[in-house]
Amino acid sequence: MATKAERQAARASVAVYHEAQLGVLIEHVGWAVDRFRAGEQDAFEVDAVIHQFHRAARQLWSFCDQSGAQVESTAQLIARMADDGDAIDWWQRGAPARPRGAEDLGR
Repeated sequence: MATKAERQAARASVAVYHEAQLGVLIEHVGWAVDRFRAGEQDAFEVDAVIHQFHRAARQLWSFCDQSGAQVESTAQLIARMADDGDAIDWWQRGAPARPRGAEDLGR
């Protein structure tokens, strides 16, 4: 069983990770808005980016919103990923599901 200080340290570690990853996701929205302002994207393309941001941020929040022993496990996983040079691509996780084509429907 972890001490109160260990749980607090785990929560702080997860919070730092959450904020950093949320910043990465927000950058995608910023780039889309910049391209819209430059006339390089239309409003529908920016809207699609915003929806992807929302899906990705929701998954990130679920990953980081842990309590008790779960937050300790999450903090350990984050530390292990950092040590191994691994990362979760939250942006990709927020990508829309691939539409089913005729080949997927057996046609």
